[in-house]
Amino acid sequence: MIVILKPNTPQSEIDALIDKITGYGVQVSPVIGTELSILGLVGDTSKIDPTQIEANRNVEKVMHVAEPFKKANKMFHPQPTIVNVGGVAVGSRQLAVIAGPCSVETEEQIVGVAKSVKASGANMLRGGAFKPRTSPYAFQGLKYEGLELLKEAREATGLPIVTELMSPYDIDRFVEDVDVIQVGARNMQNFDLLRQLGQTRKPILLKRGLSATIEEWLMAAEYIMAGGNGQVILCERGIRTFETYTRNTLDLSAIVAVKNLSHLPIIVDPSHATGKWWMVEPLARAAVAVGADGLIIEVHNDPAHALCDGNQSIKPSVFDDVMKQIKGIAAVVGREV
Repeated sequence: MIVILKPNTPQSEIDALIDKITGYGVQVSPVIGTELSILGLVGDTSKIDPTQIEANRNVEKVMHVAEPFKKANKMFHPQPTIVNVGGVAVGSRQLAVIAGPCSVETEEQIVGVAKSVKASGANMLRGGAFKPRTSPYAFQGLKYEGLELLKEAREATGLPIVTELMSPYDIDRFVEDVDVIQVGARNMQNFDLLRQLGQTRKPILLKRGLSATIEEWLMAAEYIMAGGNGQVILCERGIRTFETYTRNTLDLSAIVAVKNLSHLPIIVDPSHATGKWWMVEPLARAAVAVGADGLIIEVHNDPAHALCDGNQSIKPSVFDDVMKQIKGIAAVVGREV
């Protein structure tokens, strides 16, 4: 349920109305704007009589929200959320371009790739220190050593770092060391992890689950936001379908759907979407054209010998071409790189 207030309602009367509504046993999330102010009601609103609230002289109207997600709902927060990451405003006119290797392997590799992608225009660095793998015998990442190497790459380039968190036991370390905490597809519905991330004030990159619906994805974001952390960036990375030619199927319609349903920024991962390096460029162009707020792309200096996902990683020279391509498309749709 949301309560839309009349323009120019005094703050003192807004506060009095909030006190009255919280007396019904629900939480109130106010969004106070210069022209429009909204009170979002979170909790069991079934016992609230809307006519009693509408009787207040400052209330324009009361509306029910059909979707189960509230804090992530565009009705609760009409203006787009912008998440600031080290000077990069994710969700603004500026596109967020996150690039780097699937896995951190050596200091030379991660620092070298970081310098290359920055020179091409990337504004954040990705790299996996902890790797969730289908096989227990596959390379699992350098773990804490990988985190230290990412920090060295940040020091060398100034790029904010994005890396995946696997365990809630490492949250404090990640909050201290990284700029954006990534929740991978396999952990999208790890609700204990999401709840704990909600207690932080660190930007969270939330990837869509392997077969998650858009509503399930937004409900996962709701878990984080319910804890008080509204700095959530959604990431469409392809979903599992009956198709076997590609690793996953990139759902470009999800970008449009999320923009209609939510105020949260959304970026696209064209690398995991198909598992094929030669598809990255056309899908990156398509993602920008359809309204994505950014991209996260796997770039490796030697994909043929990568320890993880080399077949979907592009070389720095190819990434440079991708950046040139998306700059033109970004200008057409009112964005910039």
